Amino acid sequence: MAVFTTVSQDEIASWLLDFDLGEVRELRGIASGIENSNFFLTMEQDGHVREYVLTIFERLSFTQLPYYLYLMAHLAERGISVPAPIPARDGEILRALKGKPATIVTRLPGASQLAPDAEHCGQVGDMLARMHLAGQDYPRQQPNLRSLPWWRQTESEIVPFLDAAQRGLLQQEIAHQTAFFGSADYAALPGGPCHCDLFRDNVLFEEDGTGHHRLGGFFDFYFAGNDKWLFDLAVTVNDWCIDLATGELDAARAQALLRAYHAVRPLGAIEAAHWQDMLRAGALRFWVSRLWDFYLPREADMLQPHDPTHFERILRRRIDVKSDAAALPWI
Repeated sequence: MAVFTTVSQDEIASWLLDFDLGEVRELRGIASGIENSNFFLTMEQDGHVREYVLTIFERLSFTQLPYYLYLMAHLAERGISVPAPIPARDGEILRALKGKPATIVTRLPGASQLAPDAEHCGQVGDMLARMHLAGQDYPRQQPNLRSLPWWRQTESEIVPFLDAAQRGLLQQEIAHQTAFFGSADYAALPGGPCHCDLFRDNVLFEEDGTGHHRLGGFFDFYFAGNDKWLFDLAVTVNDWCIDLATGELDAARAQALLRAYHAVRPLGAIEAAHWQDMLRAGALRFWVSRLWDFYLPREADMLQPHDPTHFERILRRRIDVKSDAAALPWI
């Protein structure tokens, strides 16, 4: 992620004395993302070189972080390919570094696929469904911290930067989602631990030697929370299955992802009935957060805020129900 907190190789070598990982060979900042300070960490032990990811958390607290870290450990233990937290010698997976919470996790193989086709999307849908089912018995509870209460709280902070049309869209959509979230149908939707941020750059693929790609894993769980599984699916479809220039859903990719998901965890009638509402909720969530990051940025080395108009455009498309009718293959 963007580097807000810098760390020297000497500082990390001293910090790592509490771990049994060997000697530091390289520490390299990761430029993508806007929430935490992340680094690739190369270690050598007994002649073996291993790669890890070091994360220093800039907003999340010591009390919030166990939910995310132990969720990753829970999923990894159940065969879902996610980064596994590395414990120190005392068994703890979260420690202070430069006065902030920090952790080390395994580095997954592969690279992000930023121009996915239907095959990539199908693999993502399959694993997302398996991840949802694997998390059903995760005992810790924490809501999605970027859900409706946060949207409503943040609205007052970003409204001064918007023009009249944008203000109207934001206010009308928050009102729509407030009514939806308060409905009996919303309460009946199944849910559990969700990634809540499963964008293309949070998934890795490996070459399989035949010209195809094999999904290497999901990472960056630090927006995860207990939410409706349909919301997690909508957030994923809104990134993986769209034309980036227009925000329009690509029917082939959307159907591949949704059918693969549905084959593992069949979607119910209430979920199908509110698919458009959740596509809109997913678009609203990221429009609000990108407006907040864009107009109220924090200082950081390598920080590159995303363009908020991208999700404004997607939200407007999702409000046009007819444009997404082809994305409901299980009906």
